[in-house]
Amino acid sequence: MKFFSANIDSLRKLYINQLQMMLSAEQQITDALPKMIDKATDTQLKQAFHSHLQETEQHVTRLEQILRQTTGDTDTVRCKVLSALVTEAEDMIKDAKDDSVRDVALIAGAQRVEHYEIASYGALRQFARILGETAQAQTLDQTIKEEGHADHLLTEISDRINPYAEKGAERAA
Repeated sequence: MKFFSANIDSLRKLYINQLQMMLSAEQQITDALPKMIDKATDTQLKQAFHSHLQETEQHVTRLEQILRQTTGDTDTVRCKVLSALVTEAEDMIKDAKDDSVRDVALIAGAQRVEHYEIASYGALRQFARILGETAQAQTLDQTIKEEGHADHLLTEISDRINPYAEKGAERAA
């Protein structure tokens, strides 16, 4: 992790900075997903989180490979956005007393993270294309597709779980 401010005066330096930030984000997700698996009660949701943990570990490896090719190391820049998203999700999950509501909160938190990742990887892919890093752009595109698939799967699960969460409110009344 870098402790000094980066002098970002070119697209290549911004690209490297954002790669380092996404590596931090993916590492934070790798730490958060086991807790999410533990908190989830729906079997399909647990499985989706477990599968995405394996994908996320691959995303870490890909980013490390790109950074090694580009800079020779795998330094990170702390991703403050991911830290905030994880904290917000933890608060939501802690406050949810009904199992179905907790599962819905887990999905909502996870989808916020997926959308952030899709946007961030999209920008990185474009930077890589402009910089002539075609192979890296293809690798980043693969990650975008995997993040999009995870988001789509979470939407499918939420379509099934959300009505149960609403019934939880009716049971409590």
